Amino acid sequence: MKLEQRIENGTAKVAVVGIGYVGLPLCVEFPRAGFRTVGIDVDQHKIGSVNRGRSFIEDVASTDVAAAVKAGQLSATNDYTACRDCDIINICVPTPFTASKEPDVSFIEDSGREVARNLRRGQLVILRSTTYPETTEKVLLPILEKSGMKAGRDFHLAFVPERVDPGNRRFTTRTTPVVVGGLTKRCTRLAALFYGRVVERVFQVSSPRAAEMSKLLENIFRSVNIALVNEMALLCERMGSIDIWEVVAAASTKPFGFMPFYPGPGIGGHCILIDPYYLSWKAREYDFHSNFIELAAQTNESMPFRVVDRLFEVLGSNGIPSSKAKLLILGAAFKRDVEDTRHSPAIKVMELLSGKVGRVDYHDPHVPELKLDGKVVRSKSLTPARLRAADCVVILTDHSAFDYGMILKESRLILDTRNAIKRRGPKKLYTLGCQPPARRRR
Repeated sequence: MKLEQRIENGTAKVAVVGIGYVGLPLCVEFPRAGFRTVGIDVDQHKIGSVNRGRSFIEDVASTDVAAAVKAGQLSATNDYTACRDCDIINICVPTPFTASKEPDVSFIEDSGREVARNLRRGQLVILRSTTYPETTEKVLLPILEKSGMKAGRDFHLAFVPERVDPGNRRFTTRTTPVVVGGLTKRCTRLAALFYGRVVERVFQVSSPRAAEMSKLLENIFRSVNIALVNEMALLCERMGSIDIWEVVAAASTKPFGFMPFYPGPGIGGHCILIDPYYLSWKAREYDFHSNFIELAAQTNESMPFRVVDRLFEVLGSNGIPSSKAKLLILGAAFKRDVEDTRHSPAIKVMELLSGKVGRVDYHDPHVPELKLDGKVVRSKSLTPARLRAADCVVILTDHSAFDYGMILKESRLILDTRNAIKRRGPKKLYTLGCQPPARRRR
């Protein structure tokens, strides 16, 4: 039976290589579409969790994992030979960058070699890891063809960029459109046919490199606009009489030609921070320097340093020596209502404060513990007494679970980097993008 037929009648077997923030949601969504799925990972904790029917990601319900496992539609293993029994192999491994901001595609290379050892004719391999243009064709393709088979003839290859938005309840794996770019027209058609069974809309492009570039454009668009409003916030601080949050609210009333972005302590997560450096690195191969994109990335990465400077200004203006200050950080995740701490600016701020202040505690209902300077640090409970005991409370992630009324009432000083409290007037409340204390004329 041809692969097209197995996809259409739901008998195709699917592998997901890498069952993290991208892979685990797919491990639930594929069985919902009728496809028996196996997750492959090197992390025994993740493997054990899936096989016990438990999720380790907030966005994926354990009940959904358990239902798929109980139905015999989902299992997990560290054995790549499971790929031999699969028709479609999705590669969802991490793509970090090095200390010098260069792409690290070693996980793609390693998983590609394992897949190549177990590749058979007629299979469809789909790369889903965010990466720079030409990775599919110049990195993964040669590795897979070392199997002795030729892509487009003996097996099929495509790139389908992931579009996971942690914490987003409106746009899920199923309701978020996917972009598909195959090595050949048939590769594209097969990948589109498969994902058409899983998601509501599929958009086909002419090549893997076009799909790879589309993913970078999406995230760099956000990076550049966040950098713009961060720089505007710094200017408003310098001018002293303009509140950036009021300015953004006013500009947002325009019904066309404007999209609101907001300043903050920096950017985090996997994609928005990393993607500009992936593209700028690739651009240099073509003697092209993406100065504008790199400058935006640098602006965003400088924000945690500005938060620390701002904090010291707040402490100093209130007569509190920074070396003796007791701080309570609210929020460790990189964005609201998620447990994801990858590249979190909140953690960067805590690292920058280490050794410079008297004490730093943190509270995050989504992050019970984290590592700072190689040590495990646990979230403290958020109580009126703990708020009163802190010299300054610093809001770095605006979780909806926080009782902002209590925070405002009980705290001695507040630095709100997310405008979470959304009030102007109290002398103890300071923000980014507005000179302290934030007051409005009557």
